[in-house]
Amino acid sequence: MNLCIDQGNSSTKVGIFNHNDLIESFNFENFGTNEIKELFIKFLIDSCILSSVIHENKDIRRILEENTQNFIELTHKTVVPIENRYLTPETLGKDRLAAIVGAAFLKPESDILVIDAGTAITYDFIDSNQVYFGGNIAPGLNIRLRSLHESTQKLPLVEPNAESPFLGDTTNKALISGSIYGIVFEIDGYINELKIKYPQLSTFLTGGSTFYFDTKLKNAIFAEKNLVLIGLNRILQYNVQK
Repeated sequence: MNLCIDQGNSSTKVGIFNHNDLIESFNFENFGTNEIKELFIKFLIDSCILSSVIHENKDIRRILEENTQNFIELTHKTVVPIENRYLTPETLGKDRLAAIVGAAFLKPESDILVIDAGTAITYDFIDSNQVYFGGNIAPGLNIRLRSLHESTQKLPLVEPNAESPFLGDTTNKALISGSIYGIVFEIDGYINELKIKYPQLSTFLTGGSTFYFDTKLKNAIFAEKNLVLIGLNRILQYNVQK
């Protein structure tokens, strides 16, 4: 079994894979040595990949190295099963890279747009030859709502609501709907523009804010909440097999 760890600033996502099959996934607000030890008690783990954007925890790394046959920490130097043409690979987010690899694994020989809707919204394109060309980064939903509040004197800070109408009949609804549908049109715009050159384009949507947008888009998409974990597992397998 493979242990895949996606350690972010606010939470850590963990996936347990049996070859390509995701057996179980977890989301930890606090992730440390106790949580790792419990995973090793519950599962017979052979290999592990760690993707982290926070400061290195030497105790976590030591436990992972001591209890697995194969341990990989994802960096810009890690070998991946795609051709990466990003000019500054050391600045490419590890979650972006993993999501791209995951999408290419799920839809091989396809032109793919990967959209990760979280704190920021990232748009990344990989072609049918598995060549990654790069992408864009835009403000996420909560950043937009907070910016409207902080950059004005009277607009309130509101919480997003997936059920907001297309046109708001109160200021609160107008803020929420304006931000949500602005992103919806942005996503559809990226898809439509890429379809001009790549008419068979497939689109994957992932990230914590996916449910605000997925049913409102005019274009068909694949919603896959575990895309980053799937990509990490693919990267791990690719390196172990080498």
